Amino acid sequence: MSPTSKPPPHVRTVEVRRGQVTEPMSRDAFRERFFARFYDPAFRQEDEALARLEAIAWDAYWHGRKAPLTAKAGAGFADPDYDLSVEWRAASERIKAAEAKQRDPASRSRVLIVNASSRNDYTCPSEMSKSFRLAKIAQQALERRAYEVDFLDLSHLTSDRDLHIHPCKGCVSTAMPLCHWPCSCYPNHSLGLVNDWMNEIYERFAACHGVLFVTPVYWYQVASPLKLLMDRLVCADGGNPDPTSTHGKDPEAAKQLELAGWDYPKHLAGRAYGVVVHGDVAGIESTRRALSDWLDWMGLIESGPKSRLDRFIGYYEPYATSHEALDRDEDMQREVANVAEALANCVEQVRGGRKEPDTELDAPRAK
Repeated sequence: MSPTSKPPPHVRTVEVRRGQVTEPMSRDAFRERFFARFYDPAFRQEDEALARLEAIAWDAYWHGRKAPLTAKAGAGFADPDYDLSVEWRAASERIKAAEAKQRDPASRSRVLIVNASSRNDYTCPSEMSKSFRLAKIAQQALERRAYEVDFLDLSHLTSDRDLHIHPCKGCVSTAMPLCHWPCSCYPNHSLGLVNDWMNEIYERFAACHGVLFVTPVYWYQVASPLKLLMDRLVCADGGNPDPTSTHGKDPEAAKQLELAGWDYPKHLAGRAYGVVVHGDVAGIESTRRALSDWLDWMGLIESGPKSRLDRFIGYYEPYATSHEALDRDEDMQREVANVAEALANCVEQVRGGRKEPDTELDAPRAK
């Protein structure tokens, strides 16, 4: 539906609420923030070149060139004539290829392990994280069973230059169809929001048969890199695989599409999961429950009681000796290996045809 056409009679007119941030930043503020990236005096010899680049960047910002390279969507889309981002199309095609391989019964079983800690020894902590060590224990257990393991280390967000998981913008709360699968909010070249990791991560989730999360507790919650990933995975739970149906980010069109009836497709449903949460004094149980509830909601399949682990490492002991505390806790190390084994068992059962008891039950209030 175009923004100017009348809604069908069974769909009511809705209001898009505006008035929060309505003005672009000033020219002076843009210039100041642009040059802040080149604070090092070594850049001063290129000030004239930087000034020219800043003018180009300002023009892209002012004219909103979010996706500067587009091509007509073509057949198979709701609006074949829509100018679709070539970057979004490439990401979507990679995800579809990963999904096709994942569904192939002849493909090797694949588990994605997510190390969620921010810590690694290339940046400020100068020491590896305990989550990394635990995740490697899980990896070894899976590889002993000849599983293909994809190791996703989210600590690279803190140590790799200009690698990002940009925040979710909450498009889903305007209307579910406005949240595209994969996310079309990024890259946004007009705002300089580039080098977003999620298109690669979506593909890696689509390719796996099971996923295992290992996270520390940061202030009674998951580690911040994992929370960024969780929020950006909202598009996998009900997201719209056709941005042309909403003419990109047209909120009126998206609201009407949702109210006309939306099926909330669960793009990652049916994959098995396991969870390992560790802390030092508090928060492990609530964090483990929150992760499990999130994954259940997304349609992933829990792998049994031994696949959901929360443990303290060095309870109320000094941080400085926490790795030594983990060395001593051989029982926890075996429990983490059990999480991986339980996950592998679940993957085999699902690939063998296992169905969940509530598979045939319709959700009366899908969302």
